[in-house]
Amino acid sequence: MTEQPRALSIQQPWAWLIVNGHKDIENRDWRCNRRGPVLIHAGKKVDQFAMRDLRTGHHPVTGLPLHLDLPEVFETGGIVGEATIAGCVETSDSHWFVGRYGILMRDARPLPFQFCKGALGFFVPAITATDVLAAGSAGNRIRRSAGGRA
Repeated sequence: MTEQPRALSIQQPWAWLIVNGHKDIENRDWRCNRRGPVLIHAGKKVDQFAMRDLRTGHHPVTGLPLHLDLPEVFETGGIVGEATIAGCVETSDSHWFVGRYGILMRDARPLPFQFCKGALGFFVPAITATDVLAAGSAGNRIRRSAGGRA
């Protein structure tokens, strides 16, 4: 019997940064022993400070200039991509590492948005892999306001 795919819920814009290949590590307060493929779920909660930094051209961790082609819309409340967990570290040279532990994300890519409820830790989403691949671009979204903030 094949194990169902697991998902990890991550706040926006961090989820977008991972699935689009910008952020190579996910910070957590707990050690991760899981390895292999994982679906990336964009939680409903948005890190407004990180969003503001990105919208103003700054790296949300280092504060250094960072100019990315950001989407007008950040989808929330569903699966936005997938990655491969390659390990878990306590130290890293990554500019994205600030946690007690860092989950190493490799081979990340966006997937069509598929609404589903999130959960803490790794969870089995209430959708099938076929649903994820067949999904359109509907769902909950965070739009940029006229002032450039999310």
